[in-house]
Amino acid sequence: MCEACPTLLDKLLHKGLLVETGIDGLYGRSGLFEQVIDGFDRLISRTGADQKAEVLRFPPGMNRVLFEKSGYLKSFPQLAGTVHSFGGNDKDHAVLLDRLAEGQPWWDKQEMTDIVLTPAACYPLYPTAAKRGPLPEDGLIFDLNSYCFRHEPSKEPTRQQMFRMREYVRIGTPDQVVAFRKNWLERGQALIAKLGLPFNVDVANDPFFGRAGRVMASSQRDLGLKFELLVPVNSEENPTACLSFNYHQDHFGSTWNIRTAAGETAHTACVGFGMERVAIALFRHHGLDVDKWPAEVRDALSL
Repeated sequence: MCEACPTLLDKLLHKGLLVETGIDGLYGRSGLFEQVIDGFDRLISRTGADQKAEVLRFPPGMNRVLFEKSGYLKSFPQLAGTVHSFGGNDKDHAVLLDRLAEGQPWWDKQEMTDIVLTPAACYPLYPTAAKRGPLPEDGLIFDLNSYCFRHEPSKEPTRQQMFRMREYVRIGTPDQVVAFRKNWLERGQALIAKLGLPFNVDVANDPFFGRAGRVMASSQRDLGLKFELLVPVNSEENPTACLSFNYHQDHFGSTWNIRTAAGETAHTACVGFGMERVAIALFRHHGLDVDKWPAEVRDALSL
């Protein structure tokens, strides 16, 4: 253990598990770190194998027009990330190069593209599902995994700006969706227990923006629409949300006109797994030497 490393982030960087880039919340990962991520990914797949979920993998960028329609900017403008590209001519390029050489701002000729950074693995799913028409009688279940972006730079290693999110998403009737979330609340706790991590589950809310956002956050908590599985990682006082269990009601069904087999507006729910957060929690509680982790944890991760 590095005695000169006062924080968990310092320890992870010193060990080489994370690689510094000069940007808070943006890190490279070592091969060993990725082995742990892969092991957790396999454990999730085994846990959800009976769901017979349709596997979809979207890129870390999504259609800007669909993103705008999703309502994300209404609730979380502070977290959104957009993709820009140079749109000037030869003269503009020459100016750009001069400014670059002088260390001056060079990006005024950048223009927004049709791509934004994916904020959550499920956001590209809903318009995709809507295109298929009415749902089958038993609804749909999807298995998603994507790199995501949220602009919240931090020196807490569990709060990264670019990170991976694994999700199971249920689209169907209210009864189907509520039962799905209840089931995964139990499964998620059993899964983390296999990894030997201390945790508790509590009601939560998303980081809605502004005065109206505070009202939305309060309503979300009052209705019990979001629960988080919390693991003490950075501190005991402020545990880290490693899994989330979300019931969106008919928000996405209404936004994208997703209909049940009976023609009603579909409801949706998801369980989300923070891949890097769980990996860092494992290093925090079991140590930085994976070979010394408890045998049952290594077995669960197929390490």
